[in-house]
Amino acid sequence: MTSASTRTRQTVRGYHEARFRGDVPAAAAHLAETFAFQSPLMSSADAAGHLSGLPGFLQVVTGVDMISELYGESEATLVYDVHTATPAGTQRTAEHFRLDDGRITSIMLIFDATPWQPMKAMMG
Repeated sequence: MTSASTRTRQTVRGYHEARFRGDVPAAAAHLAETFAFQSPLMSSADAAGHLSGLPGFLQVVTGVDMISELYGESEATLVYDVHTATPAGTQRTAEHFRLDDGRITSIMLIFDATPWQPMKAMMG
């Protein structure tokens, strides 16, 4: 791994680990000032909007199993299973990150949102 991809790995893993332990300030520290998030269920144009729903989401997460990690100089992709205490059960997830100057500028989350649609409708 080159030093740039090592830095990318440290940033992305730092964010991933902080997020899933519910440490919003530590997760936010890895995000750039200009940041965008996109998933099948929601999107956000800033870090605060992206992280605002994290505590609620983590209430249903029972575990995370990493499947694959790919790192480059300014991008990374993680593939993992999120285990939840919801009808959705285990959610296979791919997450693509773009970075600039060692901070995450965008995250694209990819998963099958079908099992989440009824729950989203119930929550409004």
